[in-house]
Amino acid sequence: MRERVKRRAGLADFLQHRRARLQPEQFNLPIFQRRRTPGLRREELAQLVGVGVSWYTWLEQGRDIQVSDQVLERLASILQLTPQERRHLFLLAHDPLQARDEPVHEQHTPTTTAQTILDGFAYPALLFDKYVNVVGWNESTTRVFGEYATRTERERNALWFHFMHPSSRSFRVHWERDTRACLASLHAIYDRYPDDPWLNELIAELLGDSPEFRAWWPEHDIMLDCSGLNEINHPLVGRLVLHSTVFPMPEQPELQMVVYTPLPQENSAAKLRTLMTEAPNNAMMIV
Repeated sequence: MRERVKRRAGLADFLQHRRARLQPEQFNLPIFQRRRTPGLRREELAQLVGVGVSWYTWLEQGRDIQVSDQVLERLASILQLTPQERRHLFLLAHDPLQARDEPVHEQHTPTTTAQTILDGFAYPALLFDKYVNVVGWNESTTRVFGEYATRTERERNALWFHFMHPSSRSFRVHWERDTRACLASLHAIYDRYPDDPWLNELIAELLGDSPEFRAWWPEHDIMLDCSGLNEINHPLVGRLVLHSTVFPMPEQPELQMVVYTPLPQENSAAKLRTLMTEAPNNAMMIV
């Protein structure tokens, strides 16, 4: 029951932040002189969606009310949600996840089959758990991102490393963009599992130690798929431009495989070959 209440609170916060991003002139609504908060008012959004003001207010207050798919679709459209944000809205608005038998946080290691798949890639390939911890990697990964075997559990967490390790800022060409994306991925997980003690411990640590995390966490950005462009400054071969692609792992559904494919920019494929044939292992970086 407590997790259901917290998930509803996450839905309420998500809706409030998305409503605050919209302006009445986008919908040809009259502009009043005084607005105590930015963005659309609740009554304006309720009117656009076609629901009662009281009902929508209850939804934003996190009350346990039923929401139809039709209303959610309309709400997602008016709020101009991305496909990933729309999916997140549906996940939060519908029934909470069934209780799980396994521990809330469990150490995962790749199966022999999963490790064989990782080793079969000439490009960097990693396994992430749902907490964006790196739990598996191949040799190409160590040449590009560093040696994971010697890192602590915290250092293997992508979000912690982005915010807390100094080398991350110089390694990532677009540090803020990449770090915000990683944060948005974890926020989506937290909204679904708000009672998870491991997540709460990590978030509390980052709220205390990182001013950027404190500033960005309340914005409630959401990302469910971390595929996309990665530009890094490698200490040995210079800039690399890689495209990350996320693959599900049917044998271990709690894990995701991410493969980093070189793009034509910056002669990235040739630089990867150089790293694999000439460069010794380095233990400087992590994604």
